[in-house]
This record gives sequence, C-alpha cells and structure tokens, in this order.
Amino acid sequence: MAALTCGGLKVKPGEVSLAHLGELFHDELPEFGRAVLDSLRQPLETGTVSVARANAHVTFPARVQLVAAMNPCRCGHLGDASLACARAPRCAADYQAKVSGPLLDRIDLHIDVAAVSAADLVLPPPAEGSREVAARVAKARSVQAARYRDAPARTNAEADGPLLDSVATPDDAGRRLLAQAAEAMRLTARGYTRILRVARTIADLAGSEGVGRIHVAEALSYRRQPPRN
Repeated sequence: MAALTCGGLKVKPGEVSLAHLGELFHDELPEFGRAVLDSLRQPLETGTVSVARANAHVTFPARVQLVAAMNPCRCGHLGDASLACARAPRCAADYQAKVSGPLLDRIDLHIDVAAVSAADLVLPPPAEGSREVAARVAKARSVQAARYRDAPARTNAEADGPLLDSVATPDDAGRRLLAQAAEAMRLTARGYTRILRVARTIADLAGSEGVGRIHVAEALSYRRQPPRN
C-alpha cells in the first residue's frame, strides 16, 4: 500500500502520485490486496492522497487516469466450457468480488473484452485506425479547453456541481432515460455524476453541442452495477 499511495518512515510519494496527470495501469486487478485497492478510492475521488504521521500530515497530488484489467475468474477460462474449472461460475463471482463496489463505482468505463482467436488475427483492419481516433480525441479536448477556459476545471472529468449541470444536463429524453436507469441500476450519487461526465465526453467526441438520449444511453452501457458484498 505504501508503494502505491505513499508512506514510509520518511513519507515519499507512491505510484499514484508519480503518475499524476498521467495513466496508472493495474493488471490482474483482483490479485492486489483488498486494502491496497481500496486505498485508491481517495485519489480517484479527490485527485490527492494524504497520509498522517505523528510528526507530519502530508498531501500529494494524485490525479490519474486509472486503467485496470482482469480475467473473469482466476483460471481465465470462464467462457470456455472445455477449459473452465469445476467451480464455474461461482469461481468468477468470488474472484470479481475481490474488487469492492465503492472502487468499481469510481471507475467510469467497464468493458468486457472477448478472447481473441486465431481466426480474429487474419481479419481486415478496422475502418477507423488509431490516427483517426487520436484526431477525434484531440478535437474533443480542444472543445473542452475552450469550454472551461474561465472555469476551475480543465476537462469534463473535473467538472462538478453547478458547472457540470450547466454543460452536461441532457435533453428531456436523456433526462428521462437517466432517471429510469438511476432507479433500475440503483445508481449512487457518485455514479450519476460520473455518467453525466461520460455522456458529455461522448457528445464531444461526436461533435454534438448538447447531450442527448443517445449519449446518455452509451454512457449507461459502460456502467456495471457494483456487486453486493
């Protein structure tokens, strides 16, 4: 935990601070200890990490983009009946439950990726390559830079409160969908706010002035309901 957040007799910044304004990648997420993973909750929420000692109280910057990967279960073969272990699917539920609901609630995009087969490797390249995607992202970032020129935020990820409401409130159809989803998915206030940010970003990538139902629907599709622990 000290290596990830901060600590030691003479307090030094951990990896989450060393990655400030960059990307922090965690592979095999459930293999980390539960307490270690939950120590990321404060940095992901506030962009800072604090540690208290008898002789000092230190706060380091820690605004990162967390990217994490995990197998569906320990053996990694949940979707293949010929290779999955005898405990499937219970083993998957136990394995995934190692990542707490509050931590999942702070992760904006949850995406299931199917295993790549040998046949997939000979498929033609996608219609939109990395260069085209990068250009679209750069354009969306420039839109956000102009939007928040005189605001305390710099990107949609940092917008909050009245500022977020002013730039990300969906149209009537989007609001109705979000209200229905909030009840059906039992969204927390944090989850609701994060969906608005993601929907605003999806709209920016699409070149849309406002946030519509289609943008809210896509943002909701990336949301996974936290498990009941």
